[in-house]
Amino acid sequence: MAVHAHPDDECLSTGGILARYAEEGIRTVLVTCTNGEQGDGPGGVKPGDPGHDDAEVAERRLAELRESVQHLGIEHLELLGYRDSGMEGWETNNHPEAFANVPLDVSAAKLAALIERYRPQVIVTYDETGGSGYNHPDHVQAHRITVAATESTGIPDKLYYTAIPRTAIRHMFDLLRANGVDLDFEPSDDFGTPDEQVTTVVDVAPFVDRKLKALRAHASQGENIFMLQMPEEAQQQAFSGEAFIRVSSRVDAPEHEDDMFAGLR
Repeated sequence: MAVHAHPDDECLSTGGILARYAEEGIRTVLVTCTNGEQGDGPGGVKPGDPGHDDAEVAERRLAELRESVQHLGIEHLELLGYRDSGMEGWETNNHPEAFANVPLDVSAAKLAALIERYRPQVIVTYDETGGSGYNHPDHVQAHRITVAATESTGIPDKLYYTAIPRTAIRHMFDLLRANGVDLDFEPSDDFGTPDEQVTTVVDVAPFVDRKLKALRAHASQGENIFMLQMPEEAQQQAFSGEAFIRVSSRVDAPEHEDDMFAGLR
């Protein structure tokens, strides 16, 4: 079970594992917490600008999500249906129905009910910063409810956080420069996950094309998905492995593993 904040979040950090494990016959469940209202509207219109219709954006993004799910072979899609809180510092953070403002016990109980239904052995979500220091309110809340629901149900055998290893980030930027891509910024030395914290790297190279198709399904947000602008060689290398921090495990597993189900099969 992967717990994500918005439509399209399932692709970059977990699209490969979802496709790989589905291919292996493992039941895969994607939980998407919000409807993505604060994404771009038709023609790239931004939230808060004239012509941006929250309901219309949500409807389109959920349709894109369903297409992405098909590309990744995900067996079950569950929508918690909460309102997108918007990026950190946006006025929409204050909306009383925004996901970040829903009482933790309420939203965690909805996720716990899904855990009780599907009884996943493995759960993956973001770290306490929402994923490598992202700090998006909805990502942080997705982390909180996942930890709370995992602890309250006691069902999952293993809990993981997504990770972006610092060496992988440096390698990607080197690769982009080698491919002639003009970069407007350089990552700071503390951007990403310290390599020593990464416990799990899964080879998903055979599923890169599916991952790219899933990303492209989120066409309305294409302007915001930097990875789609990368040269093909860089995409293939950047997407061929997915990294994680194993937070807890009730089974014996190697200190460094290449399979999230190590110790479970």
